[in-house]
Amino acid sequence: MSAVRAVEFAGLSVGGGAPLLLIVGPCVIESESHAVETALQVREIAQRTGVQYIFKASYDKANRTSARSFRGPGLAEGLRVLGKVKEKAQVPILTDIHEPSHAAAAAEVADVLQIPAFLSRQTDLLLAAARTGRVVNIKKGQFLAPNDMRHAIEKVTGAGNAKVIVTERGFSFGYNNLVVDMRAFPMLRALGYPVVYDVTHSLQLPGGGDGVTAGQAEFIEPMASAGVAAGVDGVFMEVHQTPAAAKSDAQNALQLDKLEPLLHRLVRIHDIARGAAV
Repeated sequence: MSAVRAVEFAGLSVGGGAPLLLIVGPCVIESESHAVETALQVREIAQRTGVQYIFKASYDKANRTSARSFRGPGLAEGLRVLGKVKEKAQVPILTDIHEPSHAAAAAEVADVLQIPAFLSRQTDLLLAAARTGRVVNIKKGQFLAPNDMRHAIEKVTGAGNAKVIVTERGFSFGYNNLVVDMRAFPMLRALGYPVVYDVTHSLQLPGGGDGVTAGQAEFIEPMASAGVAAGVDGVFMEVHQTPAAAKSDAQNALQLDKLEPLLHRLVRIHDIARGAAV
């Protein structure tokens, strides 16, 4: 497997032989109490399983299928909530930005700024994120080949920020479907930066519901296992205590009480894959 440079921030080290990274949280901020409770619960699970943990949640889901869908609390309130999560749970924070004007404000709270897959070619957004000095997690567009991501990476590094993570979340496969090509993981790692596998979003059926995105959460365990075996540096999953009640991505979220046994499995696989790489 290709060697990747480690990205270090907030006491974590991603890539370069570091322990598995876990990026987990609800799809969207539903309330302060729910966000804090989820972060505290996952932090305990992460400590028991030996993974590195970043809490993720969106303050605004600007790319929902329907205008009727819940988008989140918005920039100001959302960042306030994420600040409370950081304060009370003492964990690093990741959130996604959709507009260049949001980058500086989000960087005041978030340790990692995420570029949504649909926006992975948006130069101004990438540059704005890069100039904050925060880690930039670029999700690979559903329309891009793995090697195409070198251009997105170069936009960030060309702005003087080498703290880049690349995330695979599936490729459009016909209508209302995504497929994950396991060859993509070594291809992305060959670009020299840590690679994360967004398991739950890769199991979406985009627009496959009645004005909402459907999903196949029943395949989270085998897909996560396959991605870790292929050598990724981290996994990204959306979780919820009661997925059916989630305000976004309900059909592809992992039920929270299933997270710990899955992580025990993934850590074992990661250790084997990392040992094979050495």
